[in-house]
Amino acid sequence: MNRRYFAAALACTALSSPAHAQSAAAPDSADADEAIIVTAARTVLPPNALPLTIDLIDKQALEQQIAISGSIADAVATLTPSFSPTRQKLSGAGETLRGRAPLYAINGIPQSNPLRDGSRDGFTIDGFFIDRVEVIYGSNALQGIGGTGGIVNQVTVGAPKADGVSGRFLLQGTADDEFSGAGMGGKAAGLVQYKAGRFDATVGAAYEIRGIFRDGEGRPVGINLTQGETMDSKTLSLFGRFGYAVTDTMRLDLIASRYEMKGDGDYAPVAGNKAGGIPTTQTRGTPPGVPAASRTESVALSLTDPQLGGGNFVSQLFWNRTRDTFGGEPNPIASFQDPVIAPVGTLFDQSQNRSRKVGAKISYERAVPGFEALTLIAGFDALWDESEQRLIATNRAWVPPTRFRSFAPFGQANLKLFDGIVRLAGGARYEDVKISIADYHTLAANTFVACPTPPAVPTGPCGPSTYGGVDVGGGSPSFDDVLVNGGLIVEPTPGIRAYASYAEGYTVPDVGRITRAVSRTGVDIDNYLDIAPIVSNNREIGVEVKRGPLDATATYFWSTSTKGQLLIARPDGIFDVVRQRVEIEGLELNLAVRMPIDGLTLSAGYAHIEGRFDNDGDGAVDTDLDGANISPDRLNLAAAYAKGPLSARVQTQFYLARTFRGPGRDARNDFEGYNLTDAILRYQTRLGGISLAVQNLFDRQYISYASDTQRPTDNFFNFAGRGRTFTLGWDYRF
Repeated sequence: MNRRYFAAALACTALSSPAHAQSAAAPDSADADEAIIVTAARTVLPPNALPLTIDLIDKQALEQQIAISGSIADAVATLTPSFSPTRQKLSGAGETLRGRAPLYAINGIPQSNPLRDGSRDGFTIDGFFIDRVEVIYGSNALQGIGGTGGIVNQVTVGAPKADGVSGRFLLQGTADDEFSGAGMGGKAAGLVQYKAGRFDATVGAAYEIRGIFRDGEGRPVGINLTQGETMDSKTLSLFGRFGYAVTDTMRLDLIASRYEMKGDGDYAPVAGNKAGGIPTTQTRGTPPGVPAASRTESVALSLTDPQLGGGNFVSQLFWNRTRDTFGGEPNPIASFQDPVIAPVGTLFDQSQNRSRKVGAKISYERAVPGFEALTLIAGFDALWDESEQRLIATNRAWVPPTRFRSFAPFGQANLKLFDGIVRLAGGARYEDVKISIADYHTLAANTFVACPTPPAVPTGPCGPSTYGGVDVGGGSPSFDDVLVNGGLIVEPTPGIRAYASYAEGYTVPDVGRITRAVSRTGVDIDNYLDIAPIVSNNREIGVEVKRGPLDATATYFWSTSTKGQLLIARPDGIFDVVRQRVEIEGLELNLAVRMPIDGLTLSAGYAHIEGRFDNDGDGAVDTDLDGANISPDRLNLAAAYAKGPLSARVQTQFYLARTFRGPGRDARNDFEGYNLTDAILRYQTRLGGISLAVQNLFDRQYISYASDTQRPTDNFFNFAGRGRTFTLGWDYRF
């Protein structure tokens, strides 16, 4: 169906569909007095008992942000000042939280693929099926591998509470500022829940069509063929949850989801001009190969009992599979060339990441009998992950199949003193990791030397610098480490607390980028591959005031990693991994005030982050992290109103200019800064809720942070941000 008519049909339906009366409050929202449990923290203790900075994005706030921007990743990035601005692409490469990569999870199931990070983990489930998002800031090992910047845990919709049938539907139409047919999009989603006695079931589907994006000056936003786009795409997301109450307290839940986004491949990139300030754009055309796509499938079986033997028992078995296809470029990528297959410069290929995870988690938490002030947690995690990156046109392995195995017992303790005025918290996690790679053969072209732009004449060989792939001996390198955490919380009066903490998080380096780049003979993985974990030490001091109309927090943090991981771009746009010392520090300030006008809340958030690394290997940091590795400073301002059937929000994000200093830094990569304003208005009727959201309200023209701070001579990497965009929606609950 033509996008223009599809979107128009959704918009008309949103304004005219009959429905039964409903309450303005969401039937599955938590009661105001219900205790908030942050499942990503793996404890039933309340957030104020933990020495952590935690944000909870509830269903209402999440729906507002998704209506504005269209994705969970954008929603989290918009509301979190220390999160990088997103690239507005399918790839989230370079998007960081507190200057390090966050771990995306769904119900605690890791979505990241650190062995060969394709940066697609922000798009693995439709936000329609998410009840809330838990953001835990800073390095920690609560969920195992990958949490060096923090955890973004997406909690799916809960089981129905009352017998019978219930559910909700959503229809949306999206248009650019010109209301062009190519820019039209639409979404239809539905969720049906059923409960009968001890059994309950939830099933749902969401389908979305996205048109092209336009910038603030009306130009089509440029296409990134290799990394992939969310525009000019179709997405189908399926969700199911089936539960059974074994006893009055014990539950068995099976949760399954499938998410697939496919590019339509209707457009080809058109080079901009970075030096002249002209953005990359697009034109009608058919790029070679198949369009970029992303697919994630996940199944989890959990058995929980919050009152087993007087404590809380949680267990989970999960299976997760991803297949991320990267697009192909009109000019064949040098690394894929092989004169044995075809003449150099003529061979086309494109890659695909494939990963499969199987894991198990179990934990038990309870207060010590006779000494109820002390709560103990004991648990064990196991994870098996197999990843590879293949070239799908010629069926060659770019990254050989790599197997990861982790066993991790852990324990935590929380001691309440002086009737809760003081708490001590701490624990340790033992990680036993093994990585296995069989003997393999690298691609024929392994390295790349940039050629000067004509009419300049090369002074030496350029392009692919070696031919004839090499044999590499496999191996099974391993490591083990103890990751500790500890903290002190002081809450002299309810609603006012201060805390200090130390926590270690870890991940493994992007093994795939290292193994695929071997270009010399005689290499043995056991001796060559440095899989020493990236252990980030996070220290944090925070103060919170949550009393009456005031909700304020101030946090100062600093983290170090002796062997960090940096992504360094090659001239061909492919990133290499460099292991160097990294130090990051920052300040976060957040303030929300409920005003005397009933229903009105004003809020502000600010984040200042500095990051440096050891450029010359002398053990001392001397160079600023660039835009591929750290976010800009940011100020968020917002005004929200909610009373009766009416709710509204206006928000502005100020991304502040930044100069990158240090040896080798290019002034052309300095960030100019920009600011964006969004708005949403929603009115609840007896026939459902009607909303109108506007992204980039003032149609500001800007170059995205990723493009402005990287690859200054790449005219195909000068992407403008999305201009003014309208989304009209109708949602109904029954």
